[in-house]
Amino acid sequence: MKKYLFVGMALLLMSCQSKSTRTLSNLNPTKFVKNIDSIQNQLYTLKNKNGMEVCVTNFGGRIVSIMVLDKNGKMRDVTLGFDNIDDYENIPSDFGASIGRYANRINKGQFKLDGKLIQLPTNNFGHCLHGGPKGWQYQMYSAKQTSKTCIELTRLSPDGDQNFPGKVIAKVIYTLTADNAIDIKYSATTDKPTIINMTQHSYFNLNGNPSHLSTNNFLYINADYYTPIDSTFMPYGNIETVKDTPMDFTTPKELGKDINANNQQIKNANGYDHNWVLNTKGDITKLAARLSSPETGITLSVYTTEPGIQVYSSNFLDGSFKGKNGITYKQHASVCLETQHYPNSPNIPEWPSTVLLPGDTYYSECIYKFGLSK
Repeated sequence: MKKYLFVGMALLLMSCQSKSTRTLSNLNPTKFVKNIDSIQNQLYTLKNKNGMEVCVTNFGGRIVSIMVLDKNGKMRDVTLGFDNIDDYENIPSDFGASIGRYANRINKGQFKLDGKLIQLPTNNFGHCLHGGPKGWQYQMYSAKQTSKTCIELTRLSPDGDQNFPGKVIAKVIYTLTADNAIDIKYSATTDKPTIINMTQHSYFNLNGNPSHLSTNNFLYINADYYTPIDSTFMPYGNIETVKDTPMDFTTPKELGKDINANNQQIKNANGYDHNWVLNTKGDITKLAARLSSPETGITLSVYTTEPGIQVYSSNFLDGSFKGKNGITYKQHASVCLETQHYPNSPNIPEWPSTVLLPGDTYYSECIYKFGLSK
């Protein structure tokens, strides 16, 4: 009898220990422990005094979960992802990634720099998307958690990485602030002229349940203009007004209101996958965009030093795989708010430059601030 009692107590203790090591978002950190490219991958947890929690893994510098309070005092995970490192490695996705070297698309994977034509690998309708098939979202960052609320990620990108010129040392610093914001600071240096355009690629669903599509989330964008695209998602190179088009979010409206509109731009993207030209002009104190869920009351306010924001309504999610908590991710289950320079900027001299020179430092900042509707 004593033997069985001992075994039972041991199993109970193990069970309690297993539960206690899980994150608030129910992630098991042991499922993220793996040596990848000679760098130890693991799950890092940031918490503030309000109980908000953000989990980050250094594979791709990804945000794995974001736990915030809803209007009823319940904690909700408001971003999509996987609950283990194997799925992140084996199922192609940009969930929560720190994108580099170049976020978004470069036409035919080509650009000229110092008179030399650079050919990048193409991985999206004949273009280079998010740094190519082996962009930074599929590579390792070195991680150092400097406090309970801050983690510093460093990526050493060698000269010729995806055929981008120059050795680049890039840093991403995630800070969970006391007022429930994720403050993201990017920086990079190079030893040769190159281009760089970093962003954060979280798939937000403020309903806190991806089985409830984000099309009921209300979106505001502080932008009077956007860059229209062709059927391969490449900007034409012109800037047009949002007025009297489905691209007008200057007054908040449901994301799904015009997502199936009889409009060529909507048809080209099968929803929204466009860059908006922000009115904020790099002033991080000015609101760039705001997302809100009437279902949970959760709000997300976006601030940035960047000139543009790419809004992507998860058009390519097709229910072919499951994410956290076994939920199948269907089309429009979330929305991405990617602060960045405009797509294909290296080929359009009139647009803000993405060239980084030796001796200079690339810098970008994005703040995702969470709150509740009043």
